[in-house]
Amino acid sequence: MNTLKIAIQKSGRLHDESIQILKDCGISVYNGNDQLKVTASNFPLEVYYLRNSDIPQYLIDGVVDIAIVGDNLLVEKGQNIQIAEKLGFSKCKVSVAVPKIFDYNTIQDLNGLRIATSYPKTVLDFFNSKGITVDIHQISGSVEIAPNIGLSDAIVDIVSSGSTLFKNGLKEVEVILQSEAVLAVSPQISEEAKALLNKLQFRIQSVLRSRKSKYILMNVPNHKINNISNILPVLKSPTVMPLAEKGWSSVHSVIEEDTFWEVIDQLKEAGAEGILICPIEKMVL
Repeated sequence: MNTLKIAIQKSGRLHDESIQILKDCGISVYNGNDQLKVTASNFPLEVYYLRNSDIPQYLIDGVVDIAIVGDNLLVEKGQNIQIAEKLGFSKCKVSVAVPKIFDYNTIQDLNGLRIATSYPKTVLDFFNSKGITVDIHQISGSVEIAPNIGLSDAIVDIVSSGSTLFKNGLKEVEVILQSEAVLAVSPQISEEAKALLNKLQFRIQSVLRSRKSKYILMNVPNHKINNISNILPVLKSPTVMPLAEKGWSSVHSVIEEDTFWEVIDQLKEAGAEGILICPIEKMVL
């Protein structure tokens, strides 16, 4: 039987969220013995637990078919690796940071400085595009301490909340790129593995839709149903069921998380009452 091989980060936040989305897709992965490779019990999937920085090469070499990885890593190491799906979690930035006492006005202030980073290609490509020359010091881990120990004048690193920069007396001055977890595909993936990928991607898309949406039901006077329906564009048409009270119906539909409160206000103004909101586990279209 054909098996789809997926790489995920061995540990850390991206690992936890990767396992969670597989779980939400109905795929059971057990790794109680801390194995580096495990097989799902209910889907033809082998999971490889790898160091984050090694994943792009495993994809390029065709050792794994797909991977859940930050797209910032693909910018640095994963040329020609296709992104099948943006997953919406583990969002962060790759940013330039300098000591708080640095008098920063424009990007030209970085010209000629020493910059410590784990992303040398990304940094050089960025500064070359700006016509700025910098001296790259490539290091792995604890990049944020480099200015404090005299190794560099600035750093380029991943920034999530900014708390690590703050603790080390640094401030963010430029954002090089925005990043999130993506489903990446090996350029050597076989046709058999592609068929399995399509099945997995279908499940992932259903999970992602549910995360972005809420199920809504409300009581509506019958003469206002058309107006209410025009406010609910997510599905083809809302479900309308008569209530015991004459002249009223229960209207069911889906609304998007991003516009949740705006839509609720519109529904109330249009005459909806008794509005209930429920989470959606899966959303298959």
